[in-house]
Amino acid sequence: MLQTSQIDPLVKLALKEDVGSRDITTSSIIPKNLSVKADIEFKQSGVLCGIQIAERVFRLTDENLRFLPVARDGERIEKNREVAYLEGSAAALLIAERTALNFLAHLSGVATRTREFVEKVKNTQANILDTRKTTPGLRLFEKYAVATGGGMNHRMGLYDQALIKDNHLRILRKEPIASAVSRLKSSVLKRTIIGVEVKNLMELKGALKAPVDYILLDNMKVEMVREAVNLRKRAQSKVLFEASGGITIDNVLDYAETGVERISVGALTHHALSIDISLDIVG
Repeated sequence: MLQTSQIDPLVKLALKEDVGSRDITTSSIIPKNLSVKADIEFKQSGVLCGIQIAERVFRLTDENLRFLPVARDGERIEKNREVAYLEGSAAALLIAERTALNFLAHLSGVATRTREFVEKVKNTQANILDTRKTTPGLRLFEKYAVATGGGMNHRMGLYDQALIKDNHLRILRKEPIASAVSRLKSSVLKRTIIGVEVKNLMELKGALKAPVDYILLDNMKVEMVREAVNLRKRAQSKVLFEASGGITIDNVLDYAETGVERISVGALTHHALSIDISLDIVG
């Protein structure tokens, strides 16, 4: 679960973006002391994510608003089901509505898409992971949505795990992978997770000699990934394999059945479609 201290800064920024100095329509025609009731309803089925964030949007707009969630993040919500009831200032509800629904719709979309991938590979040993391909400023929320959908979080950013990618090696003018890993390990904490990216079996052979926690098989076809797993077996290596690049809901099971332990999918966050969710005044 996210902490209020993590949620509020992003919510305040989103409200400032939408409301600015004031809601000129609402402030002009809606009486300040008018109280109404409303509900938040899914207009299509999906996995709920962001109910706590939506509540903070309303609370930060008016701390006296009553917000009653009737579903929890991670629940599968059927079409036309309510997930929260609200009561309080009509003006505050109108001001907070769009920001709250934007968060709910987008994050529920990410969680729903993630759940689809997770369900596809549920009978294999592979875990579904996200990537750093997230919306600027929303990474914390989007990675929370992936976890809510049953996926696993990759590194949060450049600071919490090390991954030697192809461009690192290009800049180093094809320094052997084992050499680059050795220099990296000498400058980071012992508990730091270290990975290395390879694009073909030749690079993989070099990476298997390096003391890394996982090897990312980048943009490899299923057949090559299967060969890579066999190569690892012959080398008697226990390093984890992660398949990434070009993986879709249609081929993810094929990749999972090769024997890799991890499959990272950028589309979980950057291609997920928002769920249709509405706020309706009911009294």
